[in-house]
Amino acid sequence: MEHGTILRGMTSDGSARITVIDSKAIVNEMIRYHKTSHTASAALGRLLTATSLIGCLMGEKENTVTVGIHGAGPLGKLLAVSDYYGNVRGYVENPSAEVPRKPNGKLDVGAAVGGGTLYVIRDDGKSPTPHIGTVGLVSGEIAEDIAAYYAESEQIPTLCALGVLVAPDGSCLAAGGVMIQLLPFADNAVVDLLERNASALTSVTDLFKSGLSCLDIANIAMKDIPFDPFDEITVDYLCNCSRTRMRDALLKIGEKELKEMLDEEEAEGKTRALTVSCQFCNKSYVFEEHDLINTEKGEDK
Repeated sequence: MEHGTILRGMTSDGSARITVIDSKAIVNEMIRYHKTSHTASAALGRLLTATSLIGCLMGEKENTVTVGIHGAGPLGKLLAVSDYYGNVRGYVENPSAEVPRKPNGKLDVGAAVGGGTLYVIRDDGKSPTPHIGTVGLVSGEIAEDIAAYYAESEQIPTLCALGVLVAPDGSCLAAGGVMIQLLPFADNAVVDLLERNASALTSVTDLFKSGLSCLDIANIAMKDIPFDPFDEITVDYLCNCSRTRMRDALLKIGEKELKEMLDEEEAEGKTRALTVSCQFCNKSYVFEEHDLINTEKGEDK
């Protein structure tokens, strides 16, 4: 099984931090689960890539981050969730939606997403209320929108480059991202060099497709800037659904409502059972009446 890779580092003087991800394996796993169109693959793939980059910068193992888009385009809603390690899962409301390509032949992610809002939910796993930040979409191309979120909601100057290259057969040939963030009291000379080097990051997918590693790309972004790579970690498309989780979610509906739902199934000539599908991996769980209308927990499978 292939895995994604994230490299994390910081300039030697503490002016900026950099994270680079090779997310090809993550995107291909997402495509396998959701059977996405070419443009949906690019859009959700970029969002998963960005969310993984955000997630791997969180401070505690209990932390999670959710990044969602409410777009007016044909793709509808997009959502991605990352854990502390950068493992992600996500979904798109209309995975088969497609739009015409741009005049240059590239996928038009902005048109597929449309106008709308981007929101980020940071949950530390302890506070009763998570922190939520929302910004209007700048372009719908995802990378610019992530940078705008950081600038407006967290006041962190951020360079974000994302890319997903989809093959004619619908598979992902290359995918990845780079995120560079300025830290307080960043040296102006370092800022100038980062801005100069940014021009070499216009196509992250071309860099990965050519065989470059995360470290190679970090070296391009940090050319002439001393920096220290901290670590390189493995990340995956990882869904944590289970029969127990799904059953617990159904039980929150209430016994009366569950009985009404079961009655409706029976009235339609179906078995008195409820089928619940995970929005992240499309796995289905079937619960018969005795699984729901009693006090014992169902076995986790």
